[in-house]
Amino acid sequence: MKLAGLKVVKPRPVEVWVILPARVLLLDIAGPLEVLRRANAEQRGLRFVVRYIGANARVTSSVGIPLTDIAPFPARLPEQAIVVVPGSADGIAFAEDTPRSAVDDDEEAIVNWLKSTVTADHTLIAICSGALLAARAGMLDGCACTTHHTECEELQRLAPKAKVLENRLFVVDGQRYTSAGVTAGLDLMLHVVSSLVGPICALAIARHLVLYLRRQGADPQLSPWLKGRNHLHPAVHRVQDVIIANPAADWTLARLADVASTSPRHLSRLFNEQTGMSITGYINGLRVALAHQLLKTSRLDIERIAERTGFASSRQLRRAWRRLYDSPPIALRDS
Repeated sequence: MKLAGLKVVKPRPVEVWVILPARVLLLDIAGPLEVLRRANAEQRGLRFVVRYIGANARVTSSVGIPLTDIAPFPARLPEQAIVVVPGSADGIAFAEDTPRSAVDDDEEAIVNWLKSTVTADHTLIAICSGALLAARAGMLDGCACTTHHTECEELQRLAPKAKVLENRLFVVDGQRYTSAGVTAGLDLMLHVVSSLVGPICALAIARHLVLYLRRQGADPQLSPWLKGRNHLHPAVHRVQDVIIANPAADWTLARLADVASTSPRHLSRLFNEQTGMSITGYINGLRVALAHQLLKTSRLDIERIAERTGFASSRQLRRAWRRLYDSPPIALRDS
């Protein structure tokens, strides 16, 4: 039955083109693409449309599983396309290996296609040793990047104009995304989803896949909405969920203890153990994040912003702000 005047909004498609090289590391594609599959299930604003392409219609993966019906390389890509270049293994386990000469031909075809088709405006995601193919194609020139720790020296040799960073889970430089070894590809794809769809969606995916939202000090800054969520305690997650839904609410310890079905004292201790921060610090961090958004997107004065974000006064907002930022809130509007 159609409802008169009801407009159905279709999700915006995001085209993702996944290259399948010879001896492809299966986890390099299965992990990140599972993140995108869950992203489609968790929200309706965007829909990731995935296509598998390569120089050959059939390749054998690193663990011997054959991958077939691979489409040929397209002559051109849509303007906003995402291209994923996974890594490959030195050899194939549990099945007949692909001859080295065939691997060389396959890699040369991939590099030539990247050179001729992928532009600076396309998003390139190189996972693990996939960065070596991207480097050979000149895709990482002038960019900060990373790869598996055993391949960093080779990456620098192939891309002398790039800034190769070691001991990083992933590196983002403009439209170029690179990750360290294997499972770091999941961290990178969660970051991509967080950037395109929002951190709450990324958090839901991580929890479904039982993943930790890992970051290192030099990695892209973790969204305040994701901080303190790399644990598996259901009661603490329930408390965090209700706070995130309305950070400006009057959250007393007793009220949150009811959500967690525990005593206030036990919740306070449990929250600190699981998140590494106090409940007050967690709430204030989210309120400051809201204030940051309002300063960037509205012309409200600081008193109104403090009121809307749950602070008792602008002075209290400024005090919480100073714990996270060196410059005062007004400097954000002057920038």
